[in-house]
Amino acid sequence: MKYCASPFTYQRRVTREIAIGDPQHGGVVIGGACPVAIQSMITCDTMDTAACVRETLDLAKAGCQIVRITAPTVKDAANLKLIVAELRQSGCATPIVADIHFKPAAALEAAQWVEKVRVNPGNFADTKKFATQEYTDQEYAAELVRIQERLAPLISVCRQRGRVLRIGANHGSLSDRILNRYGDTPLGMVESALEFARIARQHDFQQLVFSMKASNPKVTIEAYRLLTARLAELGPDWNYPLHLGVTEAGEGEDGRIKSAIGIGSLLCDGLGDTIRVSLTEDSPHEIPVCRDLLAQIPVLTQHDRNVPDLDFPFDPFSFQRRESVEIGLPGGTQCGGTQTVRVLVTRAQKERVAPTLSAKDSVRPEAVWEECHVLEVNPLADFARPNPHRLITVQDGVPLPPIAAFRLLAAKLKQHGLSNPMLLKDSLRVGSPRLDPPIALLRASVVIGSLLVDGLGDAILVREEADPALALRLAYNILQAAGCRSFKTDYVACPSCGRTRFNLQTVTARIKARTQHLPGIKIAIMGCIVNGPGEMADADFGYVGGAPGKINLYVGKTAVKFNIPEAEAVDLLVDLIRERGKWVEP
Repeated sequence: MKYCASPFTYQRRVTREIAIGDPQHGGVVIGGACPVAIQSMITCDTMDTAACVRETLDLAKAGCQIVRITAPTVKDAANLKLIVAELRQSGCATPIVADIHFKPAAALEAAQWVEKVRVNPGNFADTKKFATQEYTDQEYAAELVRIQERLAPLISVCRQRGRVLRIGANHGSLSDRILNRYGDTPLGMVESALEFARIARQHDFQQLVFSMKASNPKVTIEAYRLLTARLAELGPDWNYPLHLGVTEAGEGEDGRIKSAIGIGSLLCDGLGDTIRVSLTEDSPHEIPVCRDLLAQIPVLTQHDRNVPDLDFPFDPFSFQRRESVEIGLPGGTQCGGTQTVRVLVTRAQKERVAPTLSAKDSVRPEAVWEECHVLEVNPLADFARPNPHRLITVQDGVPLPPIAAFRLLAAKLKQHGLSNPMLLKDSLRVGSPRLDPPIALLRASVVIGSLLVDGLGDAILVREEADPALALRLAYNILQAAGCRSFKTDYVACPSCGRTRFNLQTVTARIKARTQHLPGIKIAIMGCIVNGPGEMADADFGYVGGAPGKINLYVGKTAVKFNIPEAEAVDLLVDLIRERGKWVEP
């Protein structure tokens, strides 16, 4: 299976065009040769019509092209009629998407009023209780018949009303049925979505969009790659558009880095027709990040060089770190083999950050690039067989984008059976003036993060960020977001929406203030139960909105405290961490 034509040369995936609303009256066409569209989601209660209209107008003014609104009940879905009517009366033609979980009846109502409906296969017709059950083929087939009975009415309404259906599989909400057959895997996400697509096609409905979201960028990338490969296998008429996103990315720098890795990697491989950067911030903050991220893709993909037709240097559907020999770096640091990915700096960077470092700092240079005798090669040309105990990288100035260049280097090394450890760089040309910090962050995250998720790289070097201290911290943050190192507390925090049971930004800040000194601990902060128990399954502890003003606390997948008053919940979360032996004093 292949998810893209080549890992070395950009070619956008060919998809069918799908109109969301009437393009002659403000609708948006996605797919085909259309530019990638930007989406977001409002955060207020769907029954508050004035607030929904106000937030939607704010998003549209910021440049959002498609707006999603949650509809958890039939009553909420019915109120979409008033929201859409007021938006159109105010002159806003931005297409509206209804976000549906658990309630097929709410989807039927919403489809009367909005241009697009998003359903989650994991909870639209199935349940999730983490129950273990073996299904015979006959029992599984019977379950699919039941699902078809629940989905068919919605498909009929969408077909009659000219609506688009987004089949959005979330890693955190796979049904027990899928989990028991495929496991908690990207394959399960893909098969869950394809079940719904087959039912839609049986009813002659083709206005479909797919999404495969997870809070872990590795899982996100693997799921989208696998889906794309499966769609290609099924035939040319399965060329449905993709909506890209990393769910529960969090806030600030961490949320932007995770999103850049997950979304940027896929965009650079030619996948994606719409995107959303899901931040635990006010929704309009997401739009400039989307724009900036999209602006980096041509810079990181376009070139006119002929690249040798080599095999993939990595397994795109299952993460496995490239094998390399272990070597020593100046200063006594070991690199390659089973060692963690190391952080290198230039001599100039080290000279500027050294006076600010203390012996206790976890963010510190581990070697100096100029002292490591790094072998720099041009992967477009033949190069002499290197000493296997020498760190190798792509030389500056090679006329290829960095992702393509490093993949090509890995392919050449694999072709010749070489296992030199690889140094990844965020850029092969350090410009003057340097990039603005937000752009340097996105570009380094896309380049280095994409390659790390491919399984490539034993050391990294960030140079495009002009501030040496910021460059050093950015390197560590990329490694943490890509799942390569854990030097600080890791947070999985969902963006706000109308289902949220508490103020996510305030609570996230409160939890971080108490726990950000706990490296190696992952804490999930979830506004509601839709994705809560599942999306945070790999977290150590979870803080989940169970009801207005009430919080449930989790250890892994298991809820251990229920309906705690919100005013007491952070203290009890700290107590829970302490009880489990994970607490250290600041």
